[in-house]
Amino acid sequence: MIEDDDLWIFDKLILSRKLGHVGGPAGVPVPRPNLYVVRPCVNLMGMSKGVSIEYIDNSTDHLPAGYFWQEVFEGRHLSLDYKDGHQILCTQGFRNTEDITKFDRWVVTDDIPNLPDLIKDIVVKYPTVNIEMINNKIIEVHLRGNSDFADGATEIIPLWKREGYTFVDDPDGDRIGFFKKY
Repeated sequence: MIEDDDLWIFDKLILSRKLGHVGGPAGVPVPRPNLYVVRPCVNLMGMSKGVSIEYIDNSTDHLPAGYFWQEVFEGRHLSLDYKDGHQILCTQGFRNTEDITKFDRWVVTDDIPNLPDLIKDIVVKYPTVNIEMINNKIIEVHLRGNSDFADGATEIIPLWKREGYTFVDDPDGDRIGFFKKY
């Protein structure tokens, strides 16, 4: 069970600000016109639900209640798992170029990023912690692990549902099937 004083880890806006990132809630103007990540402050389901990147001139009054804006980070997306205070897994996600909410593949790496003291305290306090970061900047903290790699896999390629298409299981050699549109 999470302690009341640690609930801030679930609020991505508070997490972002505690880590020194530029961002603010809907209704607070941006510091300068630019592209910003816009997403819900709290989303325990993960999977980038509700995220977008949009150009904002100044006002953020148009953003939905409960959302925030944050500077855009470029670079490698790493997902780190900690068990009893020790890093046990690091994977790199390769984002889909057409849909920022999806990844084309994940690969196990040997990266061991340094964590700020604020986050080190959380990692040693809770038995299982997952941290998402882009270019060594933490964007999310979860009190769960990455179950996708629990079986020892070293690379995963997600197969995403394609709107308007149906998957047809039709093995032939290396082919597993088709996405068909009717």
